Amino acid sequence: MKAAQKFAIDPNDPPTFEKVWKMFQETDRKFQETDRKFQETREQMKEEERKLREQMKETDKRVGELTNRFGDMVEHMVVPNLLAKFKTLGFTFEVATRDYKIADEKNGIFVEVDAFLQNGDKVMIVEIKATPTIKDINEQVKRMEKMRKYADLRGANGIRDTRKYLGAIAGVVMSDSIKNHALKNGFFVVIPSGDTFNIIKPEGKYRIKEW
Repeated sequence: MKAAQKFAIDPNDPPTFEKVWKMFQETDRKFQETDRKFQETREQMKEEERKLREQMKETDKRVGELTNRFGDMVEHMVVPNLLAKFKTLGFTFEVATRDYKIADEKNGIFVEVDAFLQNGDKVMIVEIKATPTIKDINEQVKRMEKMRKYADLRGANGIRDTRKYLGAIAGVVMSDSIKNHALKNGFFVVIPSGDTFNIIKPEGKYRIKEW
């Protein structure tokens, strides 16, 4: 009964074209207003998303710069002591060079090495990272392959370099899984120990790899 009364037409105020048209206009106005607010909200969300992306890019950039600076600090601390540390393991290297680069355009070989240790028989290629990853270790494998290829083709003095090439991974923070992955690939592992650092060589189930 109440529902019937709700939709009943008031005989004293019957609907007219003008009233119905006005009702539709009001409904359309409200719809447009709602749509306008929705569009404004969507634009605001897009703007907030854009700002967030910009902030994330800036954060990534700063983190990258900080990591690079930290990596440089690690290199300065580690490289000067590598000769003495490797000597305790029976490897006597005569020269340690930071930021060693190869740009052989003729053969398409481009390599950057954090620390290049050498003597008349062996070369040690050391990659230094604040926090090494699996990707860093895999890239070190590729780096060693490039160094071997370059050595076989011409070497640093324009003649074939027959020396054995060894690799090492140095890091300030290195999980056991990363350390084991490096050792599994035949790399020496350089990790902090108190005020200095230690070098772990592949042994037991692991073997030193020569390129």
